[in-house]
Amino acid sequence: MPVISNDLINLITGSRCNLDFCSLTFYLCFSSPVSCKIRSILFISDLKTFEEMKIAIFCSANENIDPDFFEMTEALGRWMAENHHDLIFGGTNQGLMNCVAKAVHDGGGRVIGVVPSLVEKGGRMSDYIDVHFPTDNLADRKSLMIDQSDAVVALPGGVGSLDEIFCVAASKCIGYHSKKVILYNMKGFWNALIALMDDLDRKGMIRGNWHNMIEVANSLNELKALLK
Repeated sequence: MPVISNDLINLITGSRCNLDFCSLTFYLCFSSPVSCKIRSILFISDLKTFEEMKIAIFCSANENIDPDFFEMTEALGRWMAENHHDLIFGGTNQGLMNCVAKAVHDGGGRVIGVVPSLVEKGGRMSDYIDVHFPTDNLADRKSLMIDQSDAVVALPGGVGSLDEIFCVAASKCIGYHSKKVILYNMKGFWNALIALMDDLDRKGMIRGNWHNMIEVANSLNELKALLK
């Protein structure tokens, strides 16, 4: 794995990243003898203490949802910035996704946006991204977010968030990682999902205790405790 200087990383990302090292895997698609398309995946290892983490947030990109969710998401983002936790998110400029990005960014924290090409082309990329990683599709976005995070937190969200939650939980169950996977159960939003998991457990469809795969936090204080 090559070691690359901070100056080169800053040139690539356009921001001061305080990185220890970075390896770049390039896929070259030559369209002519003198030009090529470079798609890169950037893997980061930070100069962070044990307490400081890169936290992946999966959540809704919808605007017309409970206003309390925005307030609680903003509080989470402020706490992340104050405690020097990086945010890794899907890069969209809408809903809770943009809310948490703004809170972390405004608080002086670092925001890492993993942005699918269709989101960027559609003009829906957040303005609060400090480090921008483009991806071809949702599957690549999800994989990169999971790989680069130290913990995963799911805020209220829809089909996309469910896909992400179960993907990371299933990979943890099989043994691909041991990262924290946490449902932030704002105002009981995930109660129906929790009931479903309990029902699957009763029917023998889940190996072991599902709470070992997915933990639940009913408040910000509970979430903080789980992330320690």
